[in-house]
Order: sequence, then structure tokens, then C-alpha cells
Amino acid sequence: MTIAPSSTRSESSAAGPKTTISGPVLREHHAGRSPAPTAPGINPNELRAFCDYLTIECGLSPNTLDAYARDLRLLDEYLLQQHLNLEHWHAAHVSNYFRHLHERNYSLASVARHHSSLKMFLRFEHQRGQLHNDLPTLMETPKKWHNLPPTVRYRQVDALLNAPGPEDEYYARDRALLELLYATGMRVSELVGLQVRDVNLKIGFLRCFGKGSKERIIPIGRPAIDAVTEYLHTQRRQLLADPDDQTLFLSRTGRPLDRTNCWRVVRKYALRIGLKGKLSPHTLRHCFATHLLEGGADLRVVQELLGHANVATTQIYTHVDRDHLKSIHQRFHPRQ
Repeated sequence: MTIAPSSTRSESSAAGPKTTISGPVLREHHAGRSPAPTAPGINPNELRAFCDYLTIECGLSPNTLDAYARDLRLLDEYLLQQHLNLEHWHAAHVSNYFRHLHERNYSLASVARHHSSLKMFLRFEHQRGQLHNDLPTLMETPKKWHNLPPTVRYRQVDALLNAPGPEDEYYARDRALLELLYATGMRVSELVGLQVRDVNLKIGFLRCFGKGSKERIIPIGRPAIDAVTEYLHTQRRQLLADPDDQTLFLSRTGRPLDRTNCWRVVRKYALRIGLKGKLSPHTLRHCFATHLLEGGADLRVVQELLGHANVATTQIYTHVDRDHLKSIHQRFHPRQ
């Protein structure tokens, strides 16, 4: 995770060696000296300690750490522009900051994440005695609308899974990728992180690591097993550049496939079958959950398969689709 120096700070700071914690660069500052506590912006020493806390004690995933890094970078820029520091912040300052985010047209979901990042950082600072006011206790989490997740019907998913053909250059890999996304409901970050040893094709299960490095076991069906088997025995061997690399899905260069390229694969075949709109790997996760529940699966089972910590997160998939609603109405309404 990298907290890059803001342009305002870098122009006014003297040059000096970069300080790293577990690799990431936080900000340039004088070696052996800490910035004065009244300097505007975020104290880099406190930021370093907070990063260590998130990594070691909270066990947050790299993606979550990156999100916190972006949020704190934006906060630091705001503090520098306003010539403020956090030491004597009070409730009005917090309100002004979120008004600033609103003026920059941040979505409610983005504001909620910024709220979470800031609240955790302020709580950390207060516990360390760096923040005089206990602001986290005054911060109420903004309420988000529970919009229905985007899904497509099963016949459209089936067409998508059958879209890759032998004429495609990476047919075996793309077919295995699509089948596995829909068969397991994995997040794209979990999929690209899969190792060959995580997939047991003989018994039809795989192991993945979700948010916070939480491990879960997910069963996979015959179509996905067949697709992954074909890929392992054919194209993966051709793509493999390093014999010691255990990453399951590889790019054309032989390196691990990243999330962006995975998104491009899904979009390529979605457009091929005429599926417009914002269909993505996460859409297949939504379809996985929705189709299971429509088929009669227990909500708690779906929660476990998706890796949700709270069943309330899974309940968003319990919406009733229009066709099912119409069929129930026709079967049971006395005037039908």
C-alpha cells in the first residue's frame, strides 16, 4: 500500500530519503526528524503506525489497505489545502470535510467508505493521545440505499459461458475462467489469486481466501471441473513462463492474470452475445447468489458460499424476480 506525497506538500518540503514500512513509501521527510505536530496534513509517523495496525492487528486485505490509502491521501490533500491538522479537529471540521466530498460529486457508497476510513483513523489517533476530541463517537455511519444487484437471466449466463469457441486464442483459459466465476460466486480478486493447489478437481472443491484472508471451501460442478481440467492440461502449460509459478490463471505473457484483464475477458464475451450494460465478473457473483436462492437454496448456505460476514449482506439477493412473482399470482389468486 502506498501513500504518495501530495503535490502541495512535496513542493514545500525539503528533499530527503524516503521512509518505507514493509515496502510502501509514505512520504518524503527529513531523516531522523519528525514533522512538528502542528504542521498541516497528516503526521507521517502516525500514518505509518496506522498502516502497521491495519496490517498486523486488523489483518485487512491488500485491496482494503489500498482503499484506505486512497482515502487518507485525499484527506491529507484536504488538510494541506485548508492549512489544518488533526490534533485539534472537532465535529464541524468533520462535517466540512464530508461536505467537501459531496461537492466533488462522490457517490453515497464512496462517501460511506471514506467515512469508515476516517472513523477508524480518528479512533486510532484518539487512543494514542494524538487527537484531543473523541470524534469517532459522534460520527454516524451514512445510510445507503440497498439497490438490487445487477443480474441476468440463466439463459443469458448460459450463452455467456458457451461464448468462447475453439477459434479464440485463449479459448480454454477463458472458458475455465467464466465457468469458475459462475460456479463459485467468487470475487474477481479471489479468482485471480487462486493457486493450482487450491483446486481439487477429483472431489470437486476449491479453497479461496476472501476479505481479511478468510479461508472458505466452495464446491464446483461438473461443467467447471471439465473446463478447468482442459485448461490445466492444455493452455496453461503453453502460457506458463515460470515452472514454479502456481497461479491458476495466467495472462498471454505467462504472468498471473490481474483483475483488469479478467474484467476484459468477461466484457469481450458479453458483447459477443449481445449483452450490453455493465456486465462484469461481479455480475456473475450476483447471478450465482440470485439463481441459488431462486432455486430454493438456504440463505445461510449462500452466505457461507459468498463469504459474507453478516447475513444482512446476503439478504439483498432475496428479492423476488418478476416472472416468479407473476407465476405465484396466477397460481394462487382466486380470480385467475
